[in-house]
Amino acid sequence: MKRKFAPVVVLFAVVLSLAALAQTGTAAAAPAAAASAPAATPAAAPAPSAAVAGFNKVGIINIQGAILASNEGRRDLEALDKKFDPKRTELQNLNKEIEDLKKQLSTQGDKMNEDARGTLVRSLETKQKAMQRASEDAQNEYQQQQAEIAQRILQKMAPLIDKFAKDNQYTVLMDVSQQWPQGPVLWYGASADVTRQVVDLYNVQSGVAAPASTSGSSSKPSSGTTAPKPAAATTHKPATTAPPTTPAKPQ
Repeated sequence: MKRKFAPVVVLFAVVLSLAALAQTGTAAAAPAAAASAPAATPAAAPAPSAAVAGFNKVGIINIQGAILASNEGRRDLEALDKKFDPKRTELQNLNKEIEDLKKQLSTQGDKMNEDARGTLVRSLETKQKAMQRASEDAQNEYQQQQAEIAQRILQKMAPLIDKFAKDNQYTVLMDVSQQWPQGPVLWYGASADVTRQVVDLYNVQSGVAAPASTSGSSSKPSSGTTAPKPAAATTHKPATTAPPTTPAKPQ
């Protein structure tokens, strides 16, 4: 059984302004200098200090990958998969009936009289329409519940990301859940990726243990130039088609 995270609104950028640094003396001297200068001469702006320049840190985070890789996300998505097992079985059985009818029509259709063949064709069309409706309904419901899980986790993860960025003196954290050019980031280095750190902190905060079926697996987000892609986030088919998106992979 495979699963892929459905498209949800998880594009998330944390933009944090630096707090004013200790430049009280410079700031106090500037108004006085401006007052004594001729009115037509604007006061010169002070050059940025080395301390300020040193704090201009930019990092990246894969929010979608972080949600999928967190213990809470893995636990809840596994539970969602199990919830949809009966629907998946129902659709598989209906699909088998359709394939059997197609085979019958292919092998026996030219030997049937017009009425019998018409009945078989109508039965096939009816089941195909039922299959399509049931498949779409199941996938829509599955994706809606996926989105609810993601939104719930994101609401709890966002304050943690904010605190992490401030504590580590980041000016900007950019989300790379969407691959460029859909996403804003063309390239980033391994040292810029903080996804793993955020996941570890969130796991401690949530207190949720790693699911037994995936503990110790390779579902940890990568810290390299490839966006995190947890093993738990493989393709899942509640219906006959899989959700269309994949985690971002910067080029």
